Amino acid sequence: MDAAGTKDIRRKRSGGRAGNAGRRGTAIIDQMPWRIPVNNDAPTEPLRPEGVLRIHDTAMRILEEIGIEFLNEEAVAILKSAGCTVNGTNVRMGRDFVMEMVSRAPSQFTITPRNPDRTIPIGGKHILFGNVSSPPNYWDMEIGRKVPGTREMCQNLLKLTQYFNCIHFAGGYPVEPCDIHASVRHLDVLFDKLTLTDKATHAYSLGKERVEDVMEMVRIAGGLTHEEFEATPRMYTNINSTSPLKHDQPMMDGWMRLARRGQGLIVTPFTLAGAMAPVTMAGAVAQSIAEALCAVALAQWIRPGVACAIGTFTSNVDMKSGAPAFGTPEYMRATQMTGQLARFYGLPMRSSGVCAANVPDGQAMWETEHSLWAAMQSGTNMVYHAAGWLEGGLIASPEKFIMDCEVIQQLQRYMEPEICDTSDDALAFDAIKEVGPSGHFFGIQHTQDRYTTSFYQPFLSDWKNFEAWEAAGAVWTPERAHHLFKLIVNDFEPPAMNAGIRDELADFVARRKSEGGAPTDF
Repeated sequence: MDAAGTKDIRRKRSGGRAGNAGRRGTAIIDQMPWRIPVNNDAPTEPLRPEGVLRIHDTAMRILEEIGIEFLNEEAVAILKSAGCTVNGTNVRMGRDFVMEMVSRAPSQFTITPRNPDRTIPIGGKHILFGNVSSPPNYWDMEIGRKVPGTREMCQNLLKLTQYFNCIHFAGGYPVEPCDIHASVRHLDVLFDKLTLTDKATHAYSLGKERVEDVMEMVRIAGGLTHEEFEATPRMYTNINSTSPLKHDQPMMDGWMRLARRGQGLIVTPFTLAGAMAPVTMAGAVAQSIAEALCAVALAQWIRPGVACAIGTFTSNVDMKSGAPAFGTPEYMRATQMTGQLARFYGLPMRSSGVCAANVPDGQAMWETEHSLWAAMQSGTNMVYHAAGWLEGGLIASPEKFIMDCEVIQQLQRYMEPEICDTSDDALAFDAIKEVGPSGHFFGIQHTQDRYTTSFYQPFLSDWKNFEAWEAAGAVWTPERAHHLFKLIVNDFEPPAMNAGIRDELADFVARRKSEGGAPTDF
């Protein structure tokens, strides 16, 4: 093992260089295989049943008595036709209507990307992890400073998204490629995403052109007819309300377009307690639930049974500076509380792996670990931004991405049921009897038969003692992660794609660019 903690071994890898099964080569890391984790732990429920009902009642009162501003005229007209009370852009809806619409949404659905082996189930006890999405800036140890994102940086983070088997879906742009004009950025990034990864992908709801282009590119990449594309979710969008109590024009437009075509819909109010929501977490969660459920109701009125999930991005601000804070105790509790409400409504849930730290340091990891544990405890089904997020979502970092994947793998191992096996073989009475009070377990057959698979083996953590670590170069964790980042992107091979499909995608991108792409004002 070298100073970076990597292994140079020959073996058949479940992931291959790009995370594809069946390839052979020199493994950069010995990672866990692709799997769909199941979280069998009972969720943490800080609210008593009456607390859940009180938050629900407050959310319903917000919708009935205060209303939500829908800044999209079409959405307002649809909700008016559904019987909601409309006053300009303000829409109020009764709880009976809301609950009837919510009851139409499935409690579980799947998203099937171009590689059906990467199909992901959303809901139930499944918990899935996605890459960092949407930071405008980038930081790595080689550059050593915060810089605007580029297409190459975005491509490298997509390569990490594909490479790591513990990452299940490719969210928004892992960093905004600011060197591509905003009118055509979505075309280039989606081409990269669909050719560098084969995992479930996302469309930004930022105007009809972007949404329609992405849906068409996903359809082409999957080799699907329009009917096949619309028969089951092949992709998804995530929208954020404009808290407090607003849904904007472009996000609602994309939301409705994907609803009509049967794609996955996730609504995640961004409610920062003390700024965009009440300073109390119960009030912030109630507002968040109201902002989410009205979007679900709209989607279900448009297409009953369309796949919907609600997300939580309820955290707090630093009341001294106004800066957002993440991975706080309040963030954890708000996530757990939202999980209780999601189960109350029978809807899948999304949360996030987030931090406020500026570099991949101790603060970054403890805040991210807190948010990931909150996801586990809340019964979250999709964890956005699980790898690579810094500075409250303003920076993407490959070192942080790799450090986060080490944590995610350990969480996946934690969820494996064999750890808690109580069979006769696992209880090992005969082994204990064999060793007795004066021996050790290293050499006995029971240990020899199991030692290679009994415990999690890290790819990044360094378990040497101080002297051995120092003799090996005293390499700190972010430095080891940077070394792995370089090895992975330099060794990366894209997942297979039919040449004709790739050409059709490229032709579509070229045509849409010649037509001007998408407007840059929303």
